[in-house]
Amino acid sequence: MSGQAAPRLIVARGTPREIGAQIGAATGAEIQATLEHYARRFSAEARLSRDEHRRWGTTFLRVAGDYSATVRDQLIGLAEGAGVEPYAIAALNARTEILYGTGYHDDGCTTAGIMPQRTANGSTYLLQNWDWRVALKDTTFVIATEDTTGHRVISLTEAGMMAKSGLNSAGIGVCANLLASDADRAGIGVPYHYLLRGALESTNLSRAMTAILNTERVASGNIVLGSGEGEVIDLEVAPGTFGRVLPERGILTHSNHFQSAIGHRDAFAPRSALTLIRDTRMHRLLDEAAPLLTEDQMAGALRDHLSFPESICRHADPAAAPDTAVSTLYSVVMDLTRKVFAIAPENACRHPYTAWQLDRVFDDPEPETVLDPRTPYTRAEEAETL
Repeated sequence: MSGQAAPRLIVARGTPREIGAQIGAATGAEIQATLEHYARRFSAEARLSRDEHRRWGTTFLRVAGDYSATVRDQLIGLAEGAGVEPYAIAALNARTEILYGTGYHDDGCTTAGIMPQRTANGSTYLLQNWDWRVALKDTTFVIATEDTTGHRVISLTEAGMMAKSGLNSAGIGVCANLLASDADRAGIGVPYHYLLRGALESTNLSRAMTAILNTERVASGNIVLGSGEGEVIDLEVAPGTFGRVLPERGILTHSNHFQSAIGHRDAFAPRSALTLIRDTRMHRLLDEAAPLLTEDQMAGALRDHLSFPESICRHADPAAAPDTAVSTLYSVVMDLTRKVFAIAPENACRHPYTAWQLDRVFDDPEPETVLDPRTPYTRAEEAETL
């Protein structure tokens, strides 16, 4: 078993600006590294000059204020805490929109939602393997926030960003997958990562859906929403339209291609046939595991290695350049009903999950180790497979 440490947890309380400032101060070095990584990509891939980078960041900061004062204030607080310009943080959270058309869409991310009638404990679950560039794994952590109204959020995030997979004190959970369509364009819209934080700031499922759908968008994306009250829905969003995907036999799965009749041409699936397999395989693995699924069985599906290394549990190709290699950086299992957030660093086939209970994390931040793989997949086995 690897000695990989549990993910770092950052706890912050106060107004949205104070929350952002606390997180920014705690992660300033990681934020600087992330900003430098994306500044290089904005220059090399999007051909943005320093002035254009500033101009787009300033524009997206204004968009944040129009979308949500909470999102804007968190962005400004992150910048203040880290000692950087607010435009840089706003641009970072709009990276999908800025990098549109540059080959940004790396293959990866498999998500699932499971209805309470299919779980052994009667809870609603969201699952995700987050696949991203290995070079950024050390600038990613978990944040737990509580605002002045008592609204709480726990989420995976990259340094300088506001949220990825997460859940809140209303039992609302969110996961996401990259999508690309022929309608995507450069321009001004509400960035994808703003939508994720907007959903997590919502106090019921209806408001979370409105925070995602009632917006002007310039890039496509997929967002799985769930409620601890017992519902799961998948929203495929694109410029000017959206589609929905609903559970089948109590299970919903998604990867990186459109499943609804959204009316746009899928610009990603032809370049990555594996996405056409991962969602259906994930559904099959979960559906056939048991009539009522345990968390061990859910984690087992997230550890699947069909078509290794580009599998549900993705491993980096050693032939890839260090700055472009992609792997599963984190695996997440969220019980929305009990409000438990469990996360495994790197590949869950090698590491156990660390779990926090949202109602207790602010008073007792010590995590519990859960879902330890019975037969860890070793690096020697990986080398033999490749």
